[in-house]
Amino acid sequence: MIPQDLQQFLQDFYRSDQKILFLTGAGISAESGIPTFRGDDGYWTIGSQNYTPMQIATQWMFHQYPRKVWRWVLHYFNNARHAQPNPGHEVISRLEPLFGSERFKLVTQNVDGLHLAAGNTHDNTYTIHGTLAQVRCSHSCDQIVPFPTDLGHYTKGDIMPEEEWEKLACPECDELMRPHVLFFDEYYNEPYNKYESALRAAFEADLLVVVGTTGATSLPWLIFETVMNNDKPIIAINLEPTTFTQTVEVNELGWVLFGKSGEILPEIEKVMINYEL
Repeated sequence: MIPQDLQQFLQDFYRSDQKILFLTGAGISAESGIPTFRGDDGYWTIGSQNYTPMQIATQWMFHQYPRKVWRWVLHYFNNARHAQPNPGHEVISRLEPLFGSERFKLVTQNVDGLHLAAGNTHDNTYTIHGTLAQVRCSHSCDQIVPFPTDLGHYTKGDIMPEEEWEKLACPECDELMRPHVLFFDEYYNEPYNKYESALRAAFEADLLVVVGTTGATSLPWLIFETVMNNDKPIIAINLEPTTFTQTVEVNELGWVLFGKSGEILPEIEKVMINYEL
């Protein structure tokens, strides 16, 4: 599955002092049962209109229909709360200590927390789209607290009782909390999204491994572009062609591997580990 020239490259890279950067998206977590919301499951009905995640998960929509947005978030959280890391997550977590903190960084678009659950460290993992593990005040106090774990399970069509909504009140000012995630109409920043840290990791990277992401959002593409402009190799892993895979192929930037990340990443790990054996 791994081309011979890539096998040699990976072995040489691992024994060097060069830095590796992983960039992961929804595709890696899809193998854990987390929906990507690209099909019918992505639509949500408010009144008589269907909305996509890009339309409903916005700051504007939250201000207009906070409870309806929260119901969508809780539906997603219900899908994600019992998911377990898959072999792809586990490989990336095992590679972190092998490379060491100075040589390893992980940027993930996923808010499901599966990389951290697999064992990656907070210090070397940049959750650029936030995390479902936390909520924060939607008003001026900006308090950040853990996601209320005693909320019930809610799916489409469920009605939350008032006492459940009270669990989403800010402990400081009693205003409604919001998900600690980046809405589609918000900008990246360093305190919430590790914007500068992610770009610095891209600038310093000697190898970028892109896993399960399409390049549809701005910061992941900027990370990719930074590595590309630095003439560093890129490995793109996906089930199907994406902007990333096509750019790698057209510009001969590295290697494109089509298939499940939960199968390809263990092969990559095996090549590296076998070098040590």
